[in-house]
Amino acid sequence: MQRTSHPDRSSMMRVVTITAIAFGLTAPGQTTAVSVFVDPLIQDLGVSRSAVSTAYLIGSLSGAIVMPFLGRLIDRFGPRALMAGVALCFGGILIASSLIAGVPSLTMAFIGMRVGGQGALSLVATTAVAVYIERRRGLAMGLTSAIGTAIISLVPLALERVIQHQDWRTALVLEGLAVWLFVVPAALFLPPRPRRGTSSPEGESASPRGAEGDAEKGKESEDETAATDLTLRQALRTGVFWVVTLGVGICSLIGTGLNFHLLSLLGERGLSSTEAAATFLPQMVGGLAATLVLGWLADRFSDLMLIISVMLVLAALTAGAGWVQPGISVLAYSLALGAVGHGVRTLEAVAFPRCFGVGHLGAIRGVVHAVTVGASAFGPLVLSFGRGLSDSYRPILLVLTVFPLAVALATAFVRTPRVVDES
Repeated sequence: MQRTSHPDRSSMMRVVTITAIAFGLTAPGQTTAVSVFVDPLIQDLGVSRSAVSTAYLIGSLSGAIVMPFLGRLIDRFGPRALMAGVALCFGGILIASSLIAGVPSLTMAFIGMRVGGQGALSLVATTAVAVYIERRRGLAMGLTSAIGTAIISLVPLALERVIQHQDWRTALVLEGLAVWLFVVPAALFLPPRPRRGTSSPEGESASPRGAEGDAEKGKESEDETAATDLTLRQALRTGVFWVVTLGVGICSLIGTGLNFHLLSLLGERGLSSTEAAATFLPQMVGGLAATLVLGWLADRFSDLMLIISVMLVLAALTAGAGWVQPGISVLAYSLALGAVGHGVRTLEAVAFPRCFGVGHLGAIRGVVHAVTVGASAFGPLVLSFGRGLSDSYRPILLVLTVFPLAVALATAFVRTPRVVDES
């Protein structure tokens, strides 16, 4: 008997490919890529490092403010239209940023980069996976995150070479052109916006006309999906929303702080600057592995159980960061840091559509993204303040360990939500 290709699989791979490209090209708005421009900006513009850091903080906070609004736009217009629109704007912002002349224009450029890249494009790419794919959603999210993360990790290397052989202004223009060239056309190949009660237009959960049994199954699926479509207001009244949101926010705060002070923190533990910088490689490996493994596990195990596991790992690596030594312990620390940072975002992107449905998913995830971006802005300040009160990072790291442990404990008492009729 001849085997035909499965329409669900081809549909999933199309969505994964498109969203992975979009997620990967959020890189110009991510800290890893922006860090390549910091020293050239300081030298060329004649501004201080604190001025650049402050401009970046303002940009990050601006991204946090607009995320809930962008999430609602995804619900209203669908992922395809929003992805294309955001990519057009983001590419234009990057090209216009090549005209930076001082601190005011630098601040505006950072606002555009953080809102467009780390915020809007990242939100719409990961939300699109949840909207279009129902079966094997965890695997699809893991693939999107893994491929996108690999692209993000490679972009700084390419930018470094462009800046060395040309200049930072040329690098910004090339970034903007790349977003236009790859993301905008890819977005147009996304399927039409799925109707309520279907997970993909190819019929992943819908049924062909003319088949009575399949039609009934499709109706049951539609009724079930509609019954779990919570609004943002309803989601805010559930424990799941808060433990997942706090978990993602704490991961963002601690992870950004640890990476921002990486050279100082690991230098305190006896590593040279070169050795400390080299830990970004195992972080990338840990992140890639975690997105794939946790995405696969999310299709088979409780989301809340996986959240608890990630929080316990985060608590262990946070406490251990003050005691790592050159060798196997710093390698394990780096792998765990990468795994937690990328893994928790994969779990959030899978857990929320499963608990709340996809009808208002953009608005719900927009709030979570706001918390994530806002927490990332304050992470470096928290560790810097704690370090200033002591001669070591150890005390503030031990204090921060309390937060993931508290989230893990709270998650153990949370139940999966059900819609409550407000009428």
